Amino acid sequence: MIDAALPPCPPKLAAYRRAVGGGTLVLAVAADAEARAITSALGRGPVIEEWRPTPVAEGVILVRTGVGKANAAGAVAAVCAVDRPAAVLSVGIAGTLPGSPARIGDLVLAAGHAFDEGVRTPTGIELLGGFPPWAGPGNVVPAHPSIAFLRDLPGLHEGVIATVSICSGTDGLAREVAGRTGAIAEAMEGAAVAATASRFGVPWAELRVISNTTGDRKGQIWRMPEALRRLGELFRDR
Repeated sequence: MIDAALPPCPPKLAAYRRAVGGGTLVLAVAADAEARAITSALGRGPVIEEWRPTPVAEGVILVRTGVGKANAAGAVAAVCAVDRPAAVLSVGIAGTLPGSPARIGDLVLAAGHAFDEGVRTPTGIELLGGFPPWAGPGNVVPAHPSIAFLRDLPGLHEGVIATVSICSGTDGLAREVAGRTGAIAEAMEGAAVAATASRFGVPWAELRVISNTTGDRKGQIWRMPEALRRLGELFRDR
C-alpha cells in the first residue's frame, strides 16, 4: 500500500523503477550531506541513522551507508537480505580524474565500477588478477544493462568510476588511478554497491555529481554546495 505521506517518486526514478520491474528502489548514499541534499529535494526530513532504510518517496528507500567500501557493502547487503529490491542506485558526489571530460557540476553515470585494489611493486601498483575483489573476473564490475534507462539525464558523462580507499591528493596518484582503472571519476563506494547487489541478483547503477578536481591538494578546486544542489535536483518532482 502506498504511504500517502510520502511524496511521489520523481519521474525519472519512476521510469527507472518501471524498467526494472516496478518494485522498491534503494538509494545507497554514503555521507550525511549527500543524504540531506536528496531528502531536502523530496521534502523529507534528514536521514540520521546509518544502515537504517528510510522511505523517502513512493517506492523509494534511502539508506545512508557511511563512507567507504566496507560500509557500503554491509549496508546494501543488509537491505537486500531482508527484502529483495527492484534495484540499488549508488548516488553521491565524486572527484574528476585527469583526462576526464567531466567538469564540476557534471553528472557521471558508471559504465563500470573499478575496484582500485592491488599490489604495490617497484614499478607501481598492479591490480589484482588471480584474486579478483568480486565474484567476476578482474577489478571492474561491469555496468548493469538497466543503466540504459538513465542515459538521457542532462549534462551526463558515461565512463568507469573508480572506487578508491585513498582519494587522489597528489597529481601522481590521480594520474595513477586514471591510468590503471581507465576511470573518469573517483569515489569510495560504487564498486562495493555493485558487487554486493550482483551477489543478490539485484540490478544496480551508480550516479555521481562531480564536486571537485583531484590531484595536489593545494591546486584542487572544490564546489561542494554546487554539486549538492545538482544532486538534489535529480530527485525533484519534475
